[in-house]
Amino acid sequence: MAGACAGKYYSVNFPLNEGIDDASYESVFKPIIGVIMEVYRPGAGVLQCGADSLTQDRLGCFNLTLKGHAECVRYVKGFGVPLLVLGGGGYTVRNVARCWAVETATCLDEVLPDYIPPNDYIEYYGPDFRLHIPSTNMENQNSGKYLEKCK
Repeated sequence: MAGACAGKYYSVNFPLNEGIDDASYESVFKPIIGVIMEVYRPGAGVLQCGADSLTQDRLGCFNLTLKGHAECVRYVKGFGVPLLVLGGGGYTVRNVARCWAVETATCLDEVLPDYIPPNDYIEYYGPDFRLHIPSTNMENQNSGKYLEKCK
């Protein structure tokens, strides 16, 4: 979709089905964002990083990992325009915190260790106390054919 009425050609929506994983998401995110950046040549960008797209979110239905999320931030950051990165969404609080930590580190060109250091909220990160969360075995309902057709 390209927007409607006065917003026509100022909006891009991409219909995704449940279960999309990092590889499938990247296969559409990078080419589409690349064309948007080339055509519109913005002087700045705003990237809203909704953590509800993460695997294991209580309300979300996607299967993205923190590495997939961070790769999107890294890609957009690579265009070299001033970038405002916003958190948003997410209904599994401990994973929202993980997501924002990883995305903040990505903005700063830092890599965080996989362990969660002792802190006042450490009990929320048990039993493994790791930063990265494994993806689930949720079925990806976005076939390559479907994604290419939409692209």
